[in-house]
Amino acid sequence: MSETTNKLKTVFGQLPDFRRSHKQLYDLESILLIGIISVICGADSWNEMENYARSKEEFLRTFLDLPNGIPSHDTFNRVFSNIDSAQFESCSIQWVNTLLELQPQEVVAIDGKTIRGAKANGKKSPVHMVSAWANENNLVLGQVKVSEKSNEITAIPKLLEVLSIKDTIVTIDAMGCQTEIASAIIEKDADYILAAKENQAQLHQNIEDEFRFGKSLSTHQSLELDHGRIETRICSVMTDFKFIETNNKWKNLTAIIKIESNREFKNLEKPTEQATLYYISSLASTNPEDFQKAVRSHWAIENKLHWTLDVAFSEDASRKRIGNAVQNFSILNKIALNLLKNEKSSKIGVKSRRLKARWDNHYLIKVLNLMKV
Repeated sequence: MSETTNKLKTVFGQLPDFRRSHKQLYDLESILLIGIISVICGADSWNEMENYARSKEEFLRTFLDLPNGIPSHDTFNRVFSNIDSAQFESCSIQWVNTLLELQPQEVVAIDGKTIRGAKANGKKSPVHMVSAWANENNLVLGQVKVSEKSNEITAIPKLLEVLSIKDTIVTIDAMGCQTEIASAIIEKDADYILAAKENQAQLHQNIEDEFRFGKSLSTHQSLELDHGRIETRICSVMTDFKFIETNNKWKNLTAIIKIESNREFKNLEKPTEQATLYYISSLASTNPEDFQKAVRSHWAIENKLHWTLDVAFSEDASRKRIGNAVQNFSILNKIALNLLKNEKSSKIGVKSRRLKARWDNHYLIKVLNLMKV
């Protein structure tokens, strides 16, 4: 276990301590380690963090120096509310890169999530985070908090700037369909698939015209039967444009994609759902099956990340509001999620894995041993 904690200290020991040295009862590394471990083991609040640590004090003392005992919930709150979030996130990204083995053409989905409980002082909007999810690796690559006076359009380039995404396919919904974002992805030696909707009215109209009048296209049809529904998806790809500007406005634009979905329900009382979605891409491929797979993979960020954070970590109910507490606890959740999802010996859900780690120190050590550097 000492080797594991040394690795943790190597990664997160780079964080500068904002506290005055003569007032420190607990070293920053111990607070960080207890924070990470307690969140893995089910703590969703500062009080639960303290309660977990007190219940496991004997175990924690086997690898942590705790001359003044266990920090109080107020100490955890104060420390995690004041740690510089950008530096904490930078350490987290460095650590993720030690776990990461991105595959060529792996889908990296970028999307935002609102932490609805973190709303205070009459503010209209709660905290919003933009995260990147590596689909095949099952890992959160990083996150950026959206500024209160901004939106995802300005946050996404900041996130791209700190990620290592060479040779991947970055997928983003319509909010990210911006020329600057397309260029930023290409500059990171990656490709993009961006959803095109009415927020880019001229582009959307031009794509519709291409598919209405164009003849040179390839198609692929998929059929999915699941949860009492039958969904047919037809993906069409076109690489020969007549209506879309192919100059540097959309950097390296090589393909436009149309996906037509038809969803029928076994319950005949439910009406059939139909939708047509458009995308632009820098991928050189003309195989519609490749695009079909990549677009479907994008939604893993909703199912495997956002949904799991709400269900297994109760993130949407979080009421943390002071200083950097919301962002830093979100980083803790994502560190825990990365470790728990990549511990393969237990075929149970993430929420159950958190409970198992709390009850079983041997399992917890197995989870922590994934934190290689």
